[in-house]
Order: sequence, then structure tokens, then C-alpha cells
Amino acid sequence: MSARKFNLQILLILSLGHTVTDIFQGALPTVLPFLKERLCLSYAMAGMILMAANITSSMIQPIFGFFSDKKKMALFLILGPIAAGLGFSHLSIPSGYFSVLMLVIVSGFGVASFHPEGYKTASFFTGARKATGMAVFSVGGNLGFALGPVIAVYLIMYLGLANLPLMSILPIAYGGVLMIFWKDITAPLTAPARSAESKAGRRLKKKALISLSMVVAVVVIRTSIQMGLMSYIPFYYIDYLKGDPLYAGKLVFALLLGGAIGTLSGAPIADRWGHKRFVAASMLLSAFVLPLVFLVQGGWLFVVLGLLGLISISTFPVTIVMGQQLLPHHLGIASGLMVGFAIGAGGLWVTILGLIADRFGVPVALESIMILPVIGFCVSLAIHYPLKDEGAALALHETGKCTGRANDY
Repeated sequence: MSARKFNLQILLILSLGHTVTDIFQGALPTVLPFLKERLCLSYAMAGMILMAANITSSMIQPIFGFFSDKKKMALFLILGPIAAGLGFSHLSIPSGYFSVLMLVIVSGFGVASFHPEGYKTASFFTGARKATGMAVFSVGGNLGFALGPVIAVYLIMYLGLANLPLMSILPIAYGGVLMIFWKDITAPLTAPARSAESKAGRRLKKKALISLSMVVAVVVIRTSIQMGLMSYIPFYYIDYLKGDPLYAGKLVFALLLGGAIGTLSGAPIADRWGHKRFVAASMLLSAFVLPLVFLVQGGWLFVVLGLLGLISISTFPVTIVMGQQLLPHHLGIASGLMVGFAIGAGGLWVTILGLIADRFGVPVALESIMILPVIGFCVSLAIHYPLKDEGAALALHETGKCTGRANDY
């Protein structure tokens, strides 16, 4: 990879594409009730639509990352948002369930194809401030998830569901913007030189894969915490306490707002302090803050949830950078694993919480989340990162140029 400086302009353009793509991913749950009523769908059929969206948009991202690493797939930066937008925005047209399901799958494929290529391309313009640059790109997705439901609901309320195709203007307009800067974004990049497959290289590769699996585990745990709180805070305050649904919604918003702030503010700290240390500290602090959710009330609860979101979700761009650093020759796969597969797998925790809630009650399900950051902290300490310096030391040692010990991590 050729050395490049931090390029805020290109990162903002890519982040805009991230926003446009995730608008459609975030809007689907909001539009689903309108589709359910229009097509007379059962809850099971509606659930199948959401499951299809999750599998196609998240779980299969490593597959697109694999193809992205094999050859240049820069067109995914345009085709991804367009497919995501066209698939979603035309959901109001079909009169049959199967056709709607196919459009959701098309939209999901668009989301899945954009993310690995987007994170891979963004990494070329982060310079030495890798986590900071990745945060600029990542926060676009946060913004898209927040804007998606708002745009879709306002459009349906004031123009009607039949005018949902108007949302396809967004990805087409972004495609035009991207083409203006296409040459700069897709400038030839020299791939990292592959070293000979020596004994030291094989040992380093094995350590990298083990560490990568641990980073994936941390992402799964972080996502489980976030999705668990987002899903069961409403259940707790609406179904269990019989409280105001609007109040529960504001609590979830406080969590996500804190996460968006943490994504931008935490990355520069991670670049200066160290990525692994930052992730471990995030998990440790989350373990202390999370119990406060069950101890405070009123305005303090909003403060605690905002702080928890800021602390835990702040590691989102950092773990992506760690994955890319551990798989420098496979940036697309690393990005797909961190953003798609790990996050999708983390969402499965909500299903487990449902089983706990059915057996022991909603409060126990919510409280069971407290063990997760403790596990995440222990896993983060075991991650062997970074590996670059040790690899150089091992290589020098094998060639007789270095007789000292390799650095310990």
C-alpha cells in the first residue's frame, strides 16, 4: 500500500456514500408496518423480511470482501448505494409478498457490497491517523441509520407510500458526486509487498489469525450490549413498567447519540494511546457504567445511557482498523468480518435475551447484559496486537541481522 496522507475531503465523500447506503438499511423497520398493512402480511412474514435483510446486508459481507481483495471492485462504491436505494424505494410497487422479499434482498446485497469496499478504500486515505480517518467514514453510517426512519416516515405521511420511489434520488445523486472525484478515489495503489513464507512468517500469520478471531469476538460482544439495550429498554419501560413509549424511545436515542459522539471523539484518543489499550479500557469502563442503568432514574438515566453509548460504541472504527492491520493483504475480508459478520452475529444475542425473558422475566434479561463487558475486557487483554514490529524482529533474527529478543506484546 503506498503511503498516503490523511485526506479529509475524500473521507467525507466516502462517508456521504455510507450515509446514503445506511439510510435504506435504517428505514426498513419503519416502513415494514405500512407494507404489512398494505399486503396483509402476518408477523411471521414480516419477520422473514427483516431476517432476509439482516442476512443479505450483514452476514455475507465477508464474501463481498473476498472478491474486493481479489480484484478492483471500486464500482461497488456506486453500485452498492444504487442497489440499496432502488431495492428499498420500490417496495411500495409490488402487490405480492415474494416480489417484496426479492427487492429487500437486492437492497441487502447493495448494502453488503458497499461496506467492505468502502472501508477498504477509506483506509487508503487515513494516513497515520487510522482510527480518526475510519471514524469520519463510520459516522456517516450512524447518520444514515438516524436519518432513514425520519425521511421514510415524513415522505409516507405527507406524500403517501406510493411515492416511496422518490428516495431513489439519493443514491443516484451520490453517484454523480462520486464520479466527480472518481479519479482521485480510485488512484492506483501499490499492494503491500508479500514476504516469503518463512517459519517466522507462518508463526506471525497464525498469531494474526488468532488475534483477529479475538477482535471479532470483542465486536460481537460490543454489538450484543448495544442491540440488547436497544431492544430490551423499550420492553422494560413499556411492557414491564407500563411506562410512556416516547420515554423509552428517548432513552434509546440517548444511547445512540452518545455512540455517535464517541465514534468521532474516541478515535483520535485511540490513535495516540494505542488501539488495543483503548478497546480494553472501553470494555472495562462499560463494565462499571452499565450497572448504573439499573440504579439511577430521571435525567440521570439519560446521562448514564449517553455515557455508556459514548464509551462502548466509540471502539467501532478502532476495531475495524485493528482487523485491517491484522489482515493487511485482505482489507476487504477484514472489513466485512468487522462490520458485517461480527455485527450480524452480535444481533443474535437478542434472540438469547428473548429466551431469558420468557423464562425469567424482562428485568433478568436486561440485567444479564452486565456480564458481557467483563467477558469483553478479558478477551481484549489476550489480543496480540500490533504484530508488525515483532514480524520485523523475527525476520531480522532469521537472517542473522538481529540477535536480540523480539518485543513482547
